Amino acid sequence: MARVWSEEHKLERWLEVELAALDAWAELGVIPDTVARTAREHAVPPTPERVRELEERTGHDLAAFVDAVGESLDADGRRWLHYGLTSSDVLDTALALQVREAGALLMEGLDRASDAVVARAEEHRRTLIMGRTHGIHAEPTTFGLKLAGWAFELDRGRTRLARALEGMRVGKLSGAVGTYSATGPELERLACERLGLEPAPHSTQVIQRDRHAELLTVLAVVASSLDAFCLEIRHLARTEVREVEEPFAAGQKGSSAMPHKRNPITAERICGLARVVRGAAHVGLENVALWHERDISHSSAERVVIPDAFLALDYMLDRFAWLVDGLVVHAERMRENLDASHGLYFSQRLLLALVESGLERDEAYRLVQRLAMEAWDGGRDFRELAAADGVAARVDLATVFDLEPYMRHVDVVFERLEVLRKETIDA
Repeated sequence: MARVWSEEHKLERWLEVELAALDAWAELGVIPDTVARTAREHAVPPTPERVRELEERTGHDLAAFVDAVGESLDADGRRWLHYGLTSSDVLDTALALQVREAGALLMEGLDRASDAVVARAEEHRRTLIMGRTHGIHAEPTTFGLKLAGWAFELDRGRTRLARALEGMRVGKLSGAVGTYSATGPELERLACERLGLEPAPHSTQVIQRDRHAELLTVLAVVASSLDAFCLEIRHLARTEVREVEEPFAAGQKGSSAMPHKRNPITAERICGLARVVRGAAHVGLENVALWHERDISHSSAERVVIPDAFLALDYMLDRFAWLVDGLVVHAERMRENLDASHGLYFSQRLLLALVESGLERDEAYRLVQRLAMEAWDGGRDFRELAAADGVAARVDLATVFDLEPYMRHVDVVFERLEVLRKETIDA
């Protein structure tokens, strides 16, 4: 990913666009075939240092680039290089090439992260864990189901990213304000075809920035999903909960002051970087509104946020896959926490059983609520209190206080996950 966004590679892509335009001019008969062929044989991507050196004089990076490339060409090559083009024809089209490369790397990262999540989900398909709402014990679920939810969310992120990348797979060689006055739609078509891009159906002097805003927003959504998953890991790793732990290598130190510490630093790092990627999305949205056919208020910001967003998310996906692969799962602690609330999570099952037995819903609710508060406040077993209160005369407590119903339909979700995985592989 660092290579894709390096200055060296950017200049390589700029040259690729310039040479595609020369090839197209030759095919249209505007310039001799020999000019385009000779230029392709001899043109060398200039070094960033040489471009900066020339830019000191020109005050224009693309103009400096053209001059630097011209140093490796003969007179005819220099004459026709950049013919009819404006800077953004090269900049925006080359950016689309970089985004395509970077996007492919992110898709691979998403696949690796998803593979890691699915493998651990299968491993813990029936590992019971307390489900929490508002941070409070609710009803049991399984750790596998929790992870399966992450897998479905990653797949939605993959779909969104593929759509946004397709929206960026366009180039433009329509000239100064998009009227083709010095180029022509056929030149644009031929050059874009060589580059594996579609001609933008309409462009001004730039490709409109709603495409870039969509892309950055999608990166932010994927980053926010990783943020949510890692926040859950951080909560489950708290001392009072201690249901999972991050991998901790031999010789690693969790704190410079406290030798006992084993902190969820990778999850925290991912959460922190998600804020950076969301910030990039905000910049992308700000860049949509430009003056008339163009200004360059977007340019300086994009040079920072687009590479940074891709680099950050690439790193986040890599670290997240590593984190999930090595996550230490304390199933026995999950069961201890399940039992810590004295069986109160059976309250809904008891409520429904009492309703089925003939009690009015509100009467049944008040009865179960009273027993639940007694159990919680007194630290007593909820089932024993229900039995002592005579509830056993109305319902079968063995059926009510049974954990199996919480896992009864787990396989249905995993069957859906299998279908999803097959569709992804086939695609």
